Amino acid sequence: MWRFFRGICLFAVLAAGVASQAQAQRALTWEEVKMRFEANNPTLRAGQIGIDESKAEEITAYLRPNPQATVGVDQIATTTKGPLSQVVLLASVNYLHERRHKRELRLESAQKATGIAVSGQDDLERNLIFNLRSAFIGVLQAKAVLRIATDNLEYWDQVLKISRDRFDAGDLARIDFDRLDLQRVQFESDMQTAEVNLRTSKIQLLMLLNDRTPVDQFDVLGLFEFNDQLAPLDQYRQIAADNRPDLKEAVQSLDKSKTDHKLAVANGSTDPTINIDAGFPTISRDYVNYTPYLYEYVGFGFSVPLRIFDRNQGEKLRTQLDIDRNQKMLDATEAQVFSDVDTAYALVSGSLILLRPYKSKYLDLAVRVRETVRFSYEHGGAALLDFLNAENDYRSVELNYVNLIGTYLTAAGQLNMAVGKEVIQ
Repeated sequence: MWRFFRGICLFAVLAAGVASQAQAQRALTWEEVKMRFEANNPTLRAGQIGIDESKAEEITAYLRPNPQATVGVDQIATTTKGPLSQVVLLASVNYLHERRHKRELRLESAQKATGIAVSGQDDLERNLIFNLRSAFIGVLQAKAVLRIATDNLEYWDQVLKISRDRFDAGDLARIDFDRLDLQRVQFESDMQTAEVNLRTSKIQLLMLLNDRTPVDQFDVLGLFEFNDQLAPLDQYRQIAADNRPDLKEAVQSLDKSKTDHKLAVANGSTDPTINIDAGFPTISRDYVNYTPYLYEYVGFGFSVPLRIFDRNQGEKLRTQLDIDRNQKMLDATEAQVFSDVDTAYALVSGSLILLRPYKSKYLDLAVRVRETVRFSYEHGGAALLDFLNAENDYRSVELNYVNLIGTYLTAAGQLNMAVGKEVIQ
């Protein structure tokens, strides 16, 4: 009986462990987060549908005009032989022949509109990826702050343990111990704030991913560090000129406006309508008694509109002005691209200037000062206030360093967005 009960308990423990592992989710890397974003974000999916709609418009643009068929009867009369005795069946087919490559120009314009839609979708993704990257960095930064807060709380608990032993041994005054104990509330507050910030950062990232995973089961993994290497500014400018989708969209818009102007000129030309008609006396053979005789016939003809008043002057002028407008928009976009690159480059450079001394000097210095003052305080060589100040200085340096890394990574993401590709991982 005891063995059976022990087996049941062991099975329950194993089942609980398996269930816990099933509920847990592996931490996602940046590449995995980006793949999920591209597959699930509704804004991106809606933009892709817009591209498919533009491709469907290419089919419409290249369609030929439909021919028109007309069928009728003539010479319906009341006679002694009946109203249909002398009926003649009439039939005609009309077809509009488009000249000056109108259909080809419509297709070319539609295809260039699709290219603009693709570039617009790429630009939308570029901006959304920056938002996603910022949210991803926000989670990493919140995790780093929480780790510092946890370490500080654990460190302070060790200080309190040693101080309690000193107090119990009569080596520490009650007021000093109370002040040390009271300082713990600051570390508890830091830890609670860090936990809330981490949770809200995960919620923001899950929203962008359109993911309904519970927050407690969602996590990301990435390197929260800075890269000390930075290429020259001109190199990033050239990358932006080659890769920015909004700049490509501006170039495509200018090219499409030129095609639209050609189409407007072509639409001002004359298109003839070709006509084929025929007549057939059908019901009675009495047409042989006509003078002259009635026979089956076939006729050909064409009609041409006289473009005296409407020669599509308005569209010709509008499309010509649209070329000038798109040229100005291209110039403005180029200026904006280089401004974005210069601004992001300055932010990254400024962050690196601040981060380098922190990593090479101030972090180690803050630890050394804190431990030195602590040792001196525990051996009666320093006042309690000095120890508290050293601890606060250390906490400030650590938090400043983490926040500076977060600022650097956000600026690096902004530089990636400015050049149109990930140049800084």
